[in-house]
Amino acid sequence: MFKSFFLIGALIMNSFDIFSNDNPFLIGINNHSEFQKIQEDRLALAQLKLNELENIKTQNTISNTLKTYDEILTLLDAVASQSSLLENVHPDSAMRSTCEKLTQKASAFLTELSLNRKIYDALQSIDLSKSDNQTKFYLQKTLRAFRLAGVDKDDDTRKKVKSLLDELVLISQEFSRNIREDVRTISTNASELQGLPQDYISRHTEDENGKITLTINYPDAGPIFTYAHNEDLRKRMYMQYSNRAFPKNMEVLDRMIAKRGELAQILGFANYAELVTADKMVASDKNASAFIEKIAEASLQKSISDYELLLNRKKIDIQSATEINAWESGYYSELVRKTSFDFDAQKARPYFQYQKVKQGILDVTSNLFGVTFRQNKTAPVWHESVECWEMFEDGKLTGRFYLDMHPRENKYNHAAQFGIKNGILNKQIPEGALVCNFPGGDKNDPGLMEHGDVETFFHEFGHLIHHLFAGKQKWIGISGITTEWDFVEAPSQIFEEWAWDAKTLQTFAKHFETGEPIPTELVSQMKNADEFGKGLQVRQQMYYAKLSLSCYDQNPKNVNTSDLVKTLREKYTPYKFVEGTHMQASFGHLDGYSAIYYTYMWSLVIAKDLFTKFDEKNLSNPEIARKYKDNILVPGGSKPANDLVKDFLGRDFNFDGWKNWLEK
Repeated sequence: MFKSFFLIGALIMNSFDIFSNDNPFLIGINNHSEFQKIQEDRLALAQLKLNELENIKTQNTISNTLKTYDEILTLLDAVASQSSLLENVHPDSAMRSTCEKLTQKASAFLTELSLNRKIYDALQSIDLSKSDNQTKFYLQKTLRAFRLAGVDKDDDTRKKVKSLLDELVLISQEFSRNIREDVRTISTNASELQGLPQDYISRHTEDENGKITLTINYPDAGPIFTYAHNEDLRKRMYMQYSNRAFPKNMEVLDRMIAKRGELAQILGFANYAELVTADKMVASDKNASAFIEKIAEASLQKSISDYELLLNRKKIDIQSATEINAWESGYYSELVRKTSFDFDAQKARPYFQYQKVKQGILDVTSNLFGVTFRQNKTAPVWHESVECWEMFEDGKLTGRFYLDMHPRENKYNHAAQFGIKNGILNKQIPEGALVCNFPGGDKNDPGLMEHGDVETFFHEFGHLIHHLFAGKQKWIGISGITTEWDFVEAPSQIFEEWAWDAKTLQTFAKHFETGEPIPTELVSQMKNADEFGKGLQVRQQMYYAKLSLSCYDQNPKNVNTSDLVKTLREKYTPYKFVEGTHMQASFGHLDGYSAIYYTYMWSLVIAKDLFTKFDEKNLSNPEIARKYKDNILVPGGSKPANDLVKDFLGRDFNFDGWKNWLEK
């Protein structure tokens, strides 16, 4: 997942010399008061620059207008992005609270800026006849964003828009906070842990009352769903996992949907989905809906055969079985992979020790793209478990990132790449952070990862290198991951391919006890087993995509999220809705991605097409990887995504690569 406070990207600054300070972003910040002072000063400087921009008496030019506007965005993103990261990860409640308030202020400033007709008119009047293509595209993109924000509406309408956007920031923060803080637990005992890996059992011991407490965080919950023989344990975990942030977020979500619908109506759109898709590759909510149905139809027959395999396997245990319950899908999928594909995921886990996987991904990236990584052990971090790393190209520091990879209290509980600072050519390097929840954070935990975790690591690191490599544009507004949102996931999805390559894995996937590399045969079995369930997985994604779209493509008064969750789940997947669950309360994408969860599959179609240019027998060959880097990653948001794809493929993207992947 890609987390960005603004669609133009996410950045951090550290001084008022906004283009020259490349120190780690937390230097000089020891508490929330110091943090607040620095960020308040940045907001004040942004206001001074805005006043300067509004009072230009001469002809508006790139030098006196667009440059100043870009500097304002740099300062606003600095405040918002740093605050957004730390409110999600910092262990100190005072810092988190401070960050929430600063995020609100930065958002309010940006909202006012997006509705400032005087600034819009000034930018629109700039003569671009002698400008380079990047500058022309940047200004074109900027003016469109102003219009979509409602800058051309009357004064009263703009005031209503501002009020709604300010309110939506508060609603979004409340929604995320409720998810982050609701870490539920279940009680069990040693006898119920049959089937779990030994390292899992060893670090979950009974207390003096014979009880074991498990959280719903992924390192605890994931293995239960996959390996636990005890069905009641799996169901209890599923019920708690599927009710995170319930009931609090039910009302919050309703408010979010209603306010977004009101905003769309004021701006002249039929619904919020129509508004949010207007600047995407898909172009409209109707096209998004058609795409969802096309993918759902293409995967239907495969999903039916996948489900039949699951049910047949369950009948071996329960002869009278007629269905697979939601809390059984992971368990029986694992059993099918064992019996039908001769693959046992527990045999692979010992080869995926977190520390070795981390170093392996760094080494793979270094080889493919011609960069080196060094850990900076003196850089200040927000928690002792966080690591700071720096990226070098031809001996020159060109990027910095932080790894916050294990669960803890009050921390963001999924996996995402957060922007910290976007780069600007010859002025500042980019910074980012990976925030994940993998095994390995406990001294008694050897950190053995599921292969799915390894794939997730590659995925999020794909976002990170996109962020770092793309941070070399002359304008902040087109630097970093600032391309259309339905292209954002493609670079991260294509990087997952290396997680399935035996030669790549054998460079770092070594048994944590013997040091032996993962056998080629085991990787082959793993790949064959992964082919199972693809149809079900695609249909599950279309359920999420249709739910996301359906919350926002109609009158909010007609939206009942509980009805949607039930009816759409049973339409797109073979699993019955489980009464008493409320997944929408913790489905964070209904906030951040709103109506556009379809973008994951849209990006995957592109990613599978891009991957057809690579040699699957020699993925370590850097030649095509460097071309991919230069044509897809480095340009950032400096041109339309369709043009990026054409530059690399030599044609428009198509569905052929995706269809071949699905039908394997």
